[in-house]
Amino acid sequence: MISIEDSIFKGLLFNEEFSRRVYPHLKEEFFESGYKTLFGVYSELFDSYNTIPTLEAVAIALQKCEVGESEFNEVVDIIDRASSSKDDMPDINWLVDEAEEYCRDKSIYNAIYKSISILDGSDKQLDKHSIPELLDDALAVSFDTTIGMEFFDDAERRYEMYTDEDSRLSVPLEALQKMTNGGFKPKSLSVALAWTNTGKSALMCFLASEYMRMGKNVLYITMEMAEEVVYERVDANLLDVTTDQLKNLNKEDFLKKIDTLKGKTNGKLFVKEYPTGGAHAGHFRHLLKELKQKKKFTPDIIFIDYINICASSRYRSMSGVNSYSYIKAIAEELRALGVEFNVPVFSATQVNREGANSTSPDMTATSESAGLPMTVDFMFAITADEVLQENGRQLFHLLKTRWGNKSKIKPQLVSINFDKMRYSDVDNDGRMTTEEVKNKVGQNKPDFSNKPKKTEGIQWD
Repeated sequence: MISIEDSIFKGLLFNEEFSRRVYPHLKEEFFESGYKTLFGVYSELFDSYNTIPTLEAVAIALQKCEVGESEFNEVVDIIDRASSSKDDMPDINWLVDEAEEYCRDKSIYNAIYKSISILDGSDKQLDKHSIPELLDDALAVSFDTTIGMEFFDDAERRYEMYTDEDSRLSVPLEALQKMTNGGFKPKSLSVALAWTNTGKSALMCFLASEYMRMGKNVLYITMEMAEEVVYERVDANLLDVTTDQLKNLNKEDFLKKIDTLKGKTNGKLFVKEYPTGGAHAGHFRHLLKELKQKKKFTPDIIFIDYINICASSRYRSMSGVNSYSYIKAIAEELRALGVEFNVPVFSATQVNREGANSTSPDMTATSESAGLPMTVDFMFAITADEVLQENGRQLFHLLKTRWGNKSKIKPQLVSINFDKMRYSDVDNDGRMTTEEVKNKVGQNKPDFSNKPKKTEGIQWD
């Protein structure tokens, strides 16, 4: 009786079309015993010469392998069976479908086996929360038949993509609108870099409020502040009161303001709190599906406060994984979440100690992992020295963008009102030098002439 493995290797060894369509999806872990050995030899030769290897090349390579006599003879038998029936090749499309099903079944088997090792503690790195993702990946195994976008044939579609303003989510702050070159793109991860207590959460609460005001749906995931604190900041912004005034409003006035606001926007905001380090992209994926099923809610943007205190669905916490790999994994998982749900994801990260002493930090100032800026699509830094802080001003510095020419975007001066958790724009005609900042914030402040360009020991709000 001919096995599916025999049919697959017959196709790999003697049919160019089948080999080109199927080989890129095959993995050594899908095979056992002699089939695994033969695939290792085959893949090494195919990758080296980009063509089906001859039987002579396979035989020579096999002789160089350090395999036992029994396994060597098993490989020879596989090749003999394939050679003896090579003129009786089945329908290629049928064989491709069968190979795809075989690979999916093997992936599921391997995922279940891996899951068992996680549950019994044999795997010291992966956490049990990674099991759903392992099974999802296994079930999603597919031989993608698409071959990409053809330059000339797809010109019209590309033009529509470039010129479609609706494909981006406009930013309700001109400084960021300019820096993003028109807004946040779907399937992207954006990150704000700042020192502790500078305004990372304040900015996310402001953006969430303004998007809701614009009629957009917003999901705000917090692992740093309580849900009630997030709502307090959003209420202060939307109701145009300070956080202190908010506490002194009587119930009737508060509900009246909420009703007035409700009549002006169709936007919705959901805030979900998780324990610090207690949730990862798998939890967020489940939350998104629950919101869609139970509340008919699909977000236009997701805020995650903030990326460094998320967990990873790949690695077990405290498993000995270095911070570079761990934070990079979190960033990749959150970006994948955005791709899966076709939505921009916005988060924040801490600046390191070296970056805290600079008024112009770069991507090397990212704390814990240089892998984070490698993964994000858009990244900017928030700075505020003593003078800017006194005047309720901050500078936004563009660090990375995949949406335009970074060199054309100068630092942007913005205003922040912490009492109402509200940002606003300050006219920016170009790079903000020390003297220009002085002119922007008022002439009655201390003279800058004898101050260094980079303030030592910056005070952060």
